[in-house]
Amino acid sequence: MHRFSKPQPTVRSFQERLSVAMIFVLVCFSILLLRFVWLQVFTHHRHSVAAENNRIALIPVPANRGLIIDRNGVVIARNYSAYTLEVSPSLIETDINSLLDDLAEVVDIQAKDRRNFLKLFNESKTFDSFPIRTLLSDTEVARFTAQRFRFPGVEIRARLFRQYPYGELGSHLIGYIGRVSQKDREKLIAELDSSKSSDDDWSQRKNINLLGMPYIGKIGVEQSYEYALRGSPGFEQVEITAGGRAVRTLSTSSSSPGKNLVLSVDIKLQSLVEELYGKRRGAFVAIEPETGDILAFVSKPNFNPNDFVEGIDANTWKALNESPEKPLYNRPLKGIYPPGSTYKPFMALAALETGKRTPSQAISDPGYFTFGNHTFKDDKVGGHGMVDMAKSIVESCDTYYYLLARDMGVNMMHDFMKPLGFGQITGIDLDGESRGILPSTAWKERSFKKPEQQKWYEGETISLGIGQGYNSFTILQLAHATANLANNGVVMKPHLVKSIEDPITRERSLTTPKESYRIDLKKENIEVIKNAMLDVNRFGTSAAAFKGANYLPAGKTGTAQVFSLGSKAYNHGATPEFLRDHALYVVFAPADKPKIAIAMVVENAGFGAAQAAPIARKALDYYLEGRWPKEIPEWKNAP
Repeated sequence: MHRFSKPQPTVRSFQERLSVAMIFVLVCFSILLLRFVWLQVFTHHRHSVAAENNRIALIPVPANRGLIIDRNGVVIARNYSAYTLEVSPSLIETDINSLLDDLAEVVDIQAKDRRNFLKLFNESKTFDSFPIRTLLSDTEVARFTAQRFRFPGVEIRARLFRQYPYGELGSHLIGYIGRVSQKDREKLIAELDSSKSSDDDWSQRKNINLLGMPYIGKIGVEQSYEYALRGSPGFEQVEITAGGRAVRTLSTSSSSPGKNLVLSVDIKLQSLVEELYGKRRGAFVAIEPETGDILAFVSKPNFNPNDFVEGIDANTWKALNESPEKPLYNRPLKGIYPPGSTYKPFMALAALETGKRTPSQAISDPGYFTFGNHTFKDDKVGGHGMVDMAKSIVESCDTYYYLLARDMGVNMMHDFMKPLGFGQITGIDLDGESRGILPSTAWKERSFKKPEQQKWYEGETISLGIGQGYNSFTILQLAHATANLANNGVVMKPHLVKSIEDPITRERSLTTPKESYRIDLKKENIEVIKNAMLDVNRFGTSAAAFKGANYLPAGKTGTAQVFSLGSKAYNHGATPEFLRDHALYVVFAPADKPKIAIAMVVENAGFGAAQAAPIARKALDYYLEGRWPKEIPEWKNAP
């Protein structure tokens, strides 16, 4: 009996442990219940979307990029479809280099392809897939398809590719597209965020837009009209397996094609001028004065934009980038040159408008002008004799303009030339335009740091009259000013894109529908200058180049020093090539009702009458009369 006399503590202890266990179980169930309520009620939508996304993938459908067409309907930038071999890193289970080695046994993968892929892979890890090979042949497609099971995460896709059918022709104005870099991606994100929507699907649609734009315009109108050209990507909603394989397409949202660009450029004229330049360096801009349409925009030498679309190889890039010819340099847009004697008609017009000269007022030219202790020489030894305004332009008398510059002063010249467009941004529809230098006393104060450098010296004014000294302008500005003169002071903004075309409706909207402003010029003064420029081509410095012309061309030759000779005489043949004088020429025709205005430079070529004017003559013969030079192969439209 003694062993069973005290059972109560054991039962009580058991009951206490049971109570603790029950409380623990209740707490656990309460936590589970609360978690269940939280998941099913408060976060149901988020997890439902996440679960659906694990089953459904959104595959971007890139938009068809808009075409680029010249003024006559010739397509100069287009698209074509081809197969690419693409890798999705998120689905790769092996080392990426090992995968590339295995793929190289099935499809030809060059060292360049590998380098480009690894560069994309390392720089842009947020993208869904990367191309390892583009433009696969039918044989390569069949060979990979047979081995597809060995390469999870690797697919063949049909992609649209950009093509420039004329190669180097017009490369600086057209530009090119390239794969989106990290810097480009950041700009796109900022652009998309600026138009952010408040709906729940914004983040998803933003990613579709980013993934659906693998290429972007880099330079030229491909860059400046990127927003119009690229369109809006669509997407396919695809059901996928746990391994990432597509099972079926659930729905499709079509992409919207980009708009077409209709250029003002006559690509046949562009081709002719580039052929006429040959291997010479220079810039050529032709403008329709009445509209501001740019008819030709030549920068020589140029490059092949097709080399850049899928990533340029290192050797080609090095050759382009290190060439002393600077083929990547957009000379009409960025290059600044002293205008030389092509500046004289504008100086003469300034003299008439400001009352500093009359047409009949003449000077006696001894062949030089002395100012202080410095002698400014004329190009004709012994001088031109008695010189009035017309003769000063026809024979290109320097002494006349030395005196005129002294009498006008730098600020008066600046104020007159500025509205014509010298030293001003024209507003052309390309990025990166240079301003050039139109000197004034205020400009010099801003441009130099030391007080003695900021002071304007009267001797610096003299050479400005003949388009030398600090005067430095782009050929685009010179062409713009020539067009403004030809158009009697009515200023039209120069532009390369004439209109933007809807690819579906074919409706077009003009980019520059009306004039920018008017310069208040007297008609009788303009006529004096135009008549003198007509005489330049009749019996002046460029008469030989325009002998027998069936139209009335008003022009002016120019030769501009590249470096100061001091007291030495210039010897073209003995001077190193890149230090020789530039040859310039400006012209508009027909003079009574101008349809085209041209400004051009042939770098380090010498005299404008001999090296520049003949090119302009052949360009005008084609554009005004349809005559193609016999020595140039007839231009053919691309297939």
